[in-house]
Amino acid sequence: MLNASLKDSEFAHFQQMIFRIAGISMSSAKKALVAGRLAKRLKHHGLDSYEDYFRLLSRQQDEMQVAVDLLTTNETYFFREPKHFDFLRDRILSQHPGGRPFRVWSAACSSGEEPYTLAMLLADKLGDSPWEVLGSDISTHVLEKARRGRYPTERTQGIPPGLLRTYCLKGVGSQEGHLLIDPALRRRVQLAQINLNEPLPDVGEFDVIFLRNVMIYFQTETKRQVVARLLAKLRPGGVFIIGHSESLNGLTQGLQNIMPSIYRKP
Repeated sequence: MLNASLKDSEFAHFQQMIFRIAGISMSSAKKALVAGRLAKRLKHHGLDSYEDYFRLLSRQQDEMQVAVDLLTTNETYFFREPKHFDFLRDRILSQHPGGRPFRVWSAACSSGEEPYTLAMLLADKLGDSPWEVLGSDISTHVLEKARRGRYPTERTQGIPPGLLRTYCLKGVGSQEGHLLIDPALRRRVQLAQINLNEPLPDVGEFDVIFLRNVMIYFQTETKRQVVARLLAKLRPGGVFIIGHSESLNGLTQGLQNIMPSIYRKP
């Protein structure tokens, strides 16, 4: 590839594109990240400029998905922000009356660590009682990683030892240094491509919805629309959980703030 640099005008095109598709607002500080993540696609297609690549996206829908995958992937890990999972285990699951499946949605689940964390907790706490976990993301690339359920050992350090022994398989031979989420647990987790910036599909109602560490990329009006869409899928009395660094200020009409970053729907 030629040593193409990302011009401000070209960066503006990608800013507008990712905002239109995913509702993500990328500041000028993300220019180097965009250039770095897309550079290999220029090389792959033998293109000389980011403008050429942007024009290619309008002609190739598959490549558009590749670009969206590259620009929306966020880091995650097991039992991230553990107080949320303590609250789920001790305050919510312990009070679940049974009689119907307990349903949790991990929205913007990235490579699967959050929905599998939820699945471990539900399997451990609810036993034979029915439960369901939905994990969704706009990126098909990270969802494929999630479906494999295979992670480097160092990425699983947050998993409590008892759950690690019960729900993870340690790799040997060519798989040494990796862990596999137990297939029986993986089968209990549904993974789906869902764009939170568009009308949501019919996924039913949930007892708990996690929307963590994604709204930091949204402008206020996008936050408002995304939160409204998700709250429509939350049962009355259900719990909505956001990241510790995020805020629903001005967006929580009708919600009860029961703990920092944890809200209940009346």
